[in-house]
Amino acid sequence: MTYGQVAALCGNPRAARIVGGVAHFGDPDVPWQRVVNKSGQLAAGYPGGRAGHKIQLEAEGIAVSDDYKVDVASLLWWPPLKRGDV
Repeated sequence: MTYGQVAALCGNPRAARIVGGVAHFGDPDVPWQRVVNKSGQLAAGYPGGRAGHKIQLEAEGIAVSDDYKVDVASLLWWPPLKRGDV
């Protein structure tokens, strides 16, 4: 997912930076390694920097390029719609 997606699912699609702050300072048990920016760039603020982020994603079988990007188009995930969602 991207920070913007998480923000949109929380009701404010313009709050991607706030989601980034929550990822940086929030609960470390939440799988934040699975969140990247809209172009697939890994987070410099991740524990261990982009290299630490890369290690976590590669441990899950995700390919990360040498310039610390993932293929967002092929990996993008949206939760299934619930009844009543538009």
